Amino acid sequence: MAKVYADLIRRGLKTIDDVPARIRAEVEALLKEAGHELAS
Repeated sequence: MAKVYADLIRRGLKTIDDVPARIRAEVEALLKEAGHELAS
């Protein structure tokens, strides 16, 4: 599920705030690995 959220964030369809708290750290890690910057 984390990969799905990471892909949606990369496409601009979701934000990190839309990610459930229990997998948010995993999604952030996936995005960082891909070189995607998260907006604060």
